[in-house]
Amino acid sequence: MKNEADVAGYRFTKFEEEETSLFERLLDIFQELLTHTSGDFDEAMDWLRALDEEYNLTNEDYTLDDFIEELKQKGYIREEIAGDGEGDGDGSGAIKITDKTEQAIRQRALNQIFGKLKKSKAGHHKTKDLGTGTAESGDKREYRFGDKYDQISMTESLKNAYSNHGIDNLHLTEQDLVVNETHFNAQMSTVLMIDISHSMILYGEDRITPAKKVAMAMAELITTRYPKDSLDVIVFGNDAWPVKVKDLPYLKVGPYHTNTVAGLKLAMNILRRKRNANKQIFMITDGKPSCLHLPGGEYYKNSAGLDPFITQKCYNMAAQAKKLDIPITTFMITQDPYLRTFVEEFTASNQGKAFYSGLGDLGEMIFEDYENNKKKRRFK
Repeated sequence: MKNEADVAGYRFTKFEEEETSLFERLLDIFQELLTHTSGDFDEAMDWLRALDEEYNLTNEDYTLDDFIEELKQKGYIREEIAGDGEGDGDGSGAIKITDKTEQAIRQRALNQIFGKLKKSKAGHHKTKDLGTGTAESGDKREYRFGDKYDQISMTESLKNAYSNHGIDNLHLTEQDLVVNETHFNAQMSTVLMIDISHSMILYGEDRITPAKKVAMAMAELITTRYPKDSLDVIVFGNDAWPVKVKDLPYLKVGPYHTNTVAGLKLAMNILRRKRNANKQIFMITDGKPSCLHLPGGEYYKNSAGLDPFITQKCYNMAAQAKKLDIPITTFMITQDPYLRTFVEEFTASNQGKAFYSGLGDLGEMIFEDYENNKKKRRFK
């Protein structure tokens, strides 16, 4: 008698945890610490030493000194010698992380945040419109002149050939061919705005690190899975400025207010230069707008409540983005009901969307919205 598990098509085996070397385990912790310390090697190692003392991460055969040496050998860190070689330095060097480590941190963020994603063909998001593309819709149709050979469903076509001609005279004709229907490929230009005002580390909660991880994960995701899309990252405090992908691990919160208008202006200027028909802004913030840059060069700041002068400027920018067909999705990392009124009116001005998210599900929410927007956006 067959085993019930065999009949169902399942085979059960004892779980065996994948073996990893001590270096790999330490490297994983080290990368996480680098993200929290904004790429500061010395501070990350101080934390690693403290963890080692408490949890015995290393042993007498492999110490943290051995770990550092292996990091150098494998190209994760490099030593920069102080001085110019003419006696101006003491010969000591500062250790810096390399491009290899920056990429590894982005990949780690991708695995952490989007690790549940199923593998699919690299390339593109799909729109609602059917046509020549690479993303299958699940529908079938008859072959038409001009269809590409890789769109033909061989299984369905052979079924038709068998039904139409029989097994003794099996051959394939144009009338037998069945094609997998596909969606048009669409490209998306996204600007991710990250709030780096002081409140992003207030109240005993680190909000900047999850925001950095989301940015790094999205950058790695778009580069590897949607290479025809573009992602620009900007940060905003008293002012706003773009940051390079390679600099994301080093982002820090400053003693800033929240100039949401400056961030929106920069984001819209970036998107105006993009040729893609589909454009969007994602904004990660935890507080109300509290700062404006006035035409005369001075700052107008007010952290006490929702200042109508500042909020109205934000609403105007949201409405302007709507006229340019740029939806804004706001991820509010707070549940403050007082601030919901601002976010709701801001969202209404743009006819965009708002999520009042926690830190734990921030990445998954942003990715899901990114994919959904791609299916809804217009195609030119």
